[in-house]
Amino acid sequence: MPNIVHRISTAAATPEEMFEAVSTKSGFASWWTEKMEGTEGLNGVLKFRFSEGGPDFQIIELESPEKVTLRCVVGPDEWIGTDLTFDISTEDGETILLFGHRGWREEIPFMHHCSTQWAYFLLGLKQMFETGRGLAYGPNYMPISNWASPTPPS
Repeated sequence: MPNIVHRISTAAATPEEMFEAVSTKSGFASWWTEKMEGTEGLNGVLKFRFSEGGPDFQIIELESPEKVTLRCVVGPDEWIGTDLTFDISTEDGETILLFGHRGWREEIPFMHHCSTQWAYFLLGLKQMFETGRGLAYGPNYMPISNWASPTPPS
């Protein structure tokens, strides 16, 4: 199964701060989408909202401050059953986030789009820690293609 994997690092965040950013509604709202709903905590379901709806992810693993895993339960067909993984560590005075969108059934153009889009949002996460302003989906969002949200065209 193909996976999307990205790595960012920053000296501007502790592992605990990074964990908060990838495990809570307010954290995700600072770098992925400003429109968040749902329930936090293990087995909770986070609902990420974009212009045309959005995916829902169940929180299946929370190991503070080292690991978060979310499983897509509602969203584009290609995402259902895939996992978002956030592995947090430190090295040389920096906090490292290894992100994965794992378990794609096949490599398709929508996966390529999502890989670039994830890179955009993860760079926004890094920027949020370093400058105080992320790149979350909202009024200042810059689409990378005609697929403006995690919903492929019909």
